[in-house]
Amino acid sequence: MNNSHINCTNCGRDYPAIGSPYRCVVCGGIYDFQDPIIYDSKNIDQLQPGIWKYRHTFNIDDDVSAVSLGEGDTPLIWTKFFGYDVAVKCEHLNPTGSFKDRGSSLIVTTLKSRNIKKYIEDSSGNAGASLAAYSARAGINLSVFIPENASGIKRKQIEAYGANLFPVKGTRSAVSDATKKLADSGVIYASHAYLPFNIPGYATVAYEIYEQMGNKPPGTVIIPVGQGGLLIGVARGFAALKKAGWITKDPSIVGVQARACAPLWSIYMGGIDALRFATDGTTLAEGVRVWQPIRGDSVLKEIGSSSGKLVAVDEEDIVIGVQEFARHGFYIEPTSALAWSALKQCVDDCEEPIVVILTGSGLKQQIDY
Repeated sequence: MNNSHINCTNCGRDYPAIGSPYRCVVCGGIYDFQDPIIYDSKNIDQLQPGIWKYRHTFNIDDDVSAVSLGEGDTPLIWTKFFGYDVAVKCEHLNPTGSFKDRGSSLIVTTLKSRNIKKYIEDSSGNAGASLAAYSARAGINLSVFIPENASGIKRKQIEAYGANLFPVKGTRSAVSDATKKLADSGVIYASHAYLPFNIPGYATVAYEIYEQMGNKPPGTVIIPVGQGGLLIGVARGFAALKKAGWITKDPSIVGVQARACAPLWSIYMGGIDALRFATDGTTLAEGVRVWQPIRGDSVLKEIGSSSGKLVAVDEEDIVIGVQEFARHGFYIEPTSALAWSALKQCVDDCEEPIVVILTGSGLKQQIDY
């Protein structure tokens, strides 16, 4: 694989040609793509399924076989909320029930191309389940470290794919710390938060929305934010469309977090000092319970450059959101339901058309009403 365009954001060194380090082997910095995504409609291969029709945007060599379960091509369904027509992007209908599949397909394809046979990952549930499915597809051994209190349904899903499951006591941050300790001892850690390979996969959401809206961009996109990879990917996808000349303006991106654990919202509202008043609390929206998002700076940058915003949601509104989306025919997990309150808070100020991204299936985390 040609990774000449992936560099350490701190020291600028290229991503190594062999192995799969999760952070810079010299300075410990974060790896990312140096150049913007290049989107060329002439290179879209309509004979390929799902996200792989956009393979030319992935920085994956042509001779590398894709590890795929048919991810992508999710529906865009119009409905009405608060008196407005809103388009709902149904990422909960991906193969394992979440948007993570778009990124997992690229991560596991990359690992396989590098002859990685065994690796570890940490996850609150959806990423672990997704990577477990794609690793099973590729014949790669995976061990997943998860919070002890993570949804039992997601735990069973991870185990069903044959991955080894290791519950860890404490917060989501404690899970990451335990995993990084092993990684720093030499174990391959294919982190969906640290590695950048999944980001071009998430960018395909933007291409699909553009096509499904009749080759027109939305005015606003609302996205739940934990680590923020989906938001970054979607923003870069629209940026690629703009650079290619297909759209003239990026949509405003609204990121939404659970107030119980909203570090990026806190910084957005009051600067870095506001983190003193933020909490790493328990929330029904377990998919966004991330206290130290690895690419937080990039999330804030993308929101700022799109003239977007960050909002926070109380727990009682998460439950209402699950109910409200269900009454419109969308059975989603609480993390996705953050979008209902986000709409309520800012729909009057959102540029239309508005798109809401539903990130995970309600079959993966059921709650009592």
